Formats: sequence, C-alpha cells, structure tokens
Amino acid sequence: MTLLLLEALGALVLLVFIVWWTMFSGRQKGELPDSVEQEKRAAADQKPPPQRPGTRD
Repeated sequence: MTLLLLEALGALVLLVFIVWWTMFSGRQKGELPDSVEQEKRAAADQKPPPQRPGTRD
C-alpha cells in the first residue's frame, strides 16, 4: 500500500513539474508586446506557403 501511495505521489509531482515547466519556461524577458506580435503575424500572413517542387495547384 505504501508503495502505491509513493508511486501516486511521484506521478503527481511529475505532473506538477511538467505543468510548471510549460507555463513558466518561456522567453527570458517575458512575452513580446502586442504590437510586435501583430507585426510578426502580418509578416507571416503575407508570405505564400512553400510548395514542393513538381506539384501543381
């Protein structure tokens, strides 16, 4: 029974660590300002998607 509880505790600790890692390990200076994000999105929208050679539309 003790081993089962230790395994459950280990799984919980691992889950909390994964959630913490994905939430708080981003950019060093935090999120980019909204204006920079919008400029990046606009630039990405203007580029046509890459096509593989030898394919037709």
